[in-house]
Amino acid sequence: MLTELDTSLPSVKQLQNSIKEAKQVELKLVTGDLLAGKILWQDQYCVFLASENTQKTMIWKQSIVYMKEG
Repeated sequence: MLTELDTSLPSVKQLQNSIKEAKQVELKLVTGDLLAGKILWQDQYCVFLASENTQKTMIWKQSIVYMKEG
């Protein structure tokens, strides 16, 4: 069963805006790790982050504590 991303949700809109504008973000994870970079894409479960040193990381949304633009 395919479930689509609900683009009416404010959190989804915010992430989409960050992707569209290629904004730098910080993601704090439940593990305490802090990741920085640009979000390249999102789906209903994950975001894909590219850091300045070109490291690419797929992150499960449920592991994100907060996102900060900057």
